Amino acid sequence: MKTKLISPSLLSADFGNLERDIKMLNESQSDWLHVDVMDGRFVPNISFGFPVMKTVKEYSDKFIDVHLMIVEPEKYVEEFVAQGADLVSVHYEACTHLHRTIQLIQKSGAKAGVVLNPATPVLMLEDIIEMVDLVLLMSVNPGFGGQKFIKNTYKKIAETKDLIISNNSTALIEVDGGVNLENASKLFEVGADVLVAGNAVFSADDPAKMIELLKI
Repeated sequence: MKTKLISPSLLSADFGNLERDIKMLNESQSDWLHVDVMDGRFVPNISFGFPVMKTVKEYSDKFIDVHLMIVEPEKYVEEFVAQGADLVSVHYEACTHLHRTIQLIQKSGAKAGVVLNPATPVLMLEDIIEMVDLVLLMSVNPGFGGQKFIKNTYKKIAETKDLIISNNSTALIEVDGGVNLENASKLFEVGADVLVAGNAVFSADDPAKMIELLKI
């Protein structure tokens, strides 16, 4: 799988014009479409569930990148895959049996990612890194869009890259939170493969052009 990918976050789209925004992404240089699912328990916000996921799948031509910010994600993994998720990422902090949940995602037919909150050290992935397809590093505290980027993320990207290499893993590194033109190139430079961009894309005068600029 190629790297230097942009995955615009649907959380920042215009929900009154969801079909329009998804079709705009289809025509853009966007590589993936990031879907943030929040339950109001794991994070202090609620976003959307299966009905919206069905709509996303209906209109999107992109690889669908689902980020579950929910407790007990193993209960819902199979349904999200059935509704069109190409990749499902679950939080390390939310999974009592992470190994089993990763296996469930892959058995269901999707790629599997594991997510780390800003305060969770990379070393916690040592026993799972060979299994996962992606590591998602949160560069803000999850739950809300438009937050300021946490600079310690650069260090965590480097640590994750080292862990991947030392374990002969093929996992990609994704970064989510506060991504914009000021930090995108450096994030790619230090080892990120995929950048999630929500506010930076959808608040731009020309979202498609912004996606193009983030990839440079």
